[in-house]
Formats: sequence, C-alpha cells, structure tokens
Amino acid sequence: MKLNAPVLEIDELLGDMSITIIVCTGAGGVGKTTTAAALALRAAEQGRDVCVLTIDPAKRLAQAMGLSVLDNTPRRVEGVCGPDGKGSLHAMMLDMKRTFDEVVEGNADPERAQAILENPFYQALSSSFAGTQEYMAMEKLGQLRAKADEDGSWDLIIVDTPPSRSALDFLDAPERLGSFLDGRFIRILTAPARGAGRGIGKIAAFSFGLFTSVLNKILGSQVLADVGSFVAAIDTTFGGFRERADATYTLLQAAGTSFVVIAAPERDALREAAFFVERLKTDSMPLAGLVLNRVQEGNELNLSAEQATASAERLEKLENLGAHERLTAALLRLHANRQRIYTRQLHLAERFTAAHPGVAATTVPALPEDVHDISGLREIGDLLAKRREP
Repeated sequence: MKLNAPVLEIDELLGDMSITIIVCTGAGGVGKTTTAAALALRAAEQGRDVCVLTIDPAKRLAQAMGLSVLDNTPRRVEGVCGPDGKGSLHAMMLDMKRTFDEVVEGNADPERAQAILENPFYQALSSSFAGTQEYMAMEKLGQLRAKADEDGSWDLIIVDTPPSRSALDFLDAPERLGSFLDGRFIRILTAPARGAGRGIGKIAAFSFGLFTSVLNKILGSQVLADVGSFVAAIDTTFGGFRERADATYTLLQAAGTSFVVIAAPERDALREAAFFVERLKTDSMPLAGLVLNRVQEGNELNLSAEQATASAERLEKLENLGAHERLTAALLRLHANRQRIYTRQLHLAERFTAAHPGVAATTVPALPEDVHDISGLREIGDLLAKRREP
C-alpha cells in the first residue's frame, strides 16, 4: 500500500544512538507486542544492547524468542547479536504487582514493608486497581533507565504499552493513580495521625469520626480499617507517587525518547492513533511515526473487484459448469473480496494521512500466520524497514 506520507525510516530510528527509549503504543489488538519485539530484535542484530519490556499478558513473546519464562526480570535472548558480535537482546514481561512490591521494599524498612505487603487494601490496589498497570509500566521503565545509566546494561529500551481500552490510558492513568495516592482523600485519612499531639488533634479526630461513620456504612468497617492502616503505613514510609509518575512523564518528553504509534487499517484503530498523535503533539512528546499493521496487499493483476465479480458471475451461469470453472469463479470472488478490503483500508489510511500530513508512516502486510519464533520476528523487522514509495 502506497501512502501519501513521509516514509518512516525504521533503520534510521534504530541506528540513532541518541534514541534510548522507543515506546510502541496504539489501541489493543493491533500488533504492538509483535512490533515491539521485532524492533528490539532488529536493533540488537544491528549491534545495539536492547531491553524490550512487554505488558501483554500473553506468552507469545517468550515463545517467539525461545525463552522458557518471561517475567519481571530482564532475561537474555541467547544467540542474538550483530554481525561483529556486538549487540544483545533482553526481554521481560511486566508483573505489575511485583513491581509495586519492589517500590514498597525499596522505600521501607523490612518490618513496615511487610505490614504494607500483607495489607488487604494494598493487595487489591497492587493487583487490580484502575491505572495500576499503566503506573507500574512507567515505574518499571524508570527503573530500567536508571539501571542503564548506572551500569550501561542497555543503550535502548523498547516498551510495549498496556493493552488498554484506549491508547491514551498509558499517559493518563499514572497521573490519576498518582493523584489518588498523593491526593486529598489520602491526606484526609491520615489527618488524625498527623494532628495528634497538637491543639487540633481532638477536633480532627472528632471530624474524622463523623467522616468514617459515613464511610463505614458505605464500605464496611473492615475495608475502611484496611484502607486506614495502609495509608498510615505509606504516609510515614514513602510518598511522591505523583512525583514519580511526573518524573517518568518528563522522561517520555525527552529528546532521547521516540514514540511509534501502531494501528491496523481499521476505523477504530486509526481513530485511536489520531487521538494519540494529537496528544503527543499537545504534550510535546517526540513522535517517530505510524506503523500501519496487517495491511492487505494491492492489486497485482490490474483487475478490479467489480471486474472479478462480473467474471465470476459469467462463469457461474455457464450451462456446462465444470470443476475448473467453479474453482476459477471462487478464486475471482476471493480476489474481489481482497480488492474491496484493500480499497477500504486505503481509504481509511488516506483519511489519516490527510489529517496528519507530517506524520511519517510505513506499512506491514498481513501475514498468513501468527509470529511464533525468532525467524518470524526477523521477517516482521525486515517488512518494517522495507522502503516503500510514499
């Protein structure tokens, strides 16, 4: 598919040593995980030391890379390097609860950390609270970048963003969760403890008693007790959740970061891509370009859908319709269907490029089967980097 857009030069992006973070984002189900892994493999085989962080709950990435396990610890993919022996590839899959636990353990003494980790409210928060996965993805990115700065483990980190309902959740959810953990509700819950011993202590305690009596009826006394003990523990142990998210947010705006927006040639996916492109522009975040994934190949026979359908109908009306004619008619109808898909996809892609004329783009054709090994990832990388006429 030829797009009326600047060409996204993948090899130039991967070869730019000033780029140390690439964030692959887009709507769910558009191939972010496979694209991130393919980019990471291609960069490693070009001599870069790469760590790819995936948040996809499926195990496809581990299987494709020949790893028996993929967890919260970066693991080296054996046998991957550049022609001169330089380059390496590490892969990991975010465990959001384990990452949250690491934050607790790194900011509390062992006794207090244990109290937080065993708290029922904390366990619910770290496992399923809205925004936790996105927050911890950014937390883990910050950890990986800090490790790279410290010991030079990697010179490129590639992030596969969470499979959220909306691509924008990756940018918005951490701030929401950070605001909650550092916000007014937490300060209210911890106010009596901070006010104790001062003149306002009794007043605060009395007011808090009225407040908690209402919450008791709504949440139940045990839930409220769990919340209270949790916030009391974190209030004296560590804070700055929002500041931590803001720090990583600033990292995403830095010149060494580049976003690659992934989309399928479908209306909803391209609408999400358009929203994200606009958001990146508004927030001054560096956009490399768009990868349009799973694209139907164009017409090499110079035969339109209408012509193919008409030919199939003529064959099917023959009095002596044999097996050969039936097969030919079926193939003509298949070709007509493929051409309709191509035309629809091209129309949607052209609408996107017309609305965002400065966004570089590349396409990856739909493959007959899913990627399941290193060779498949390498093929995707080759297709990503293949030059196409704009």
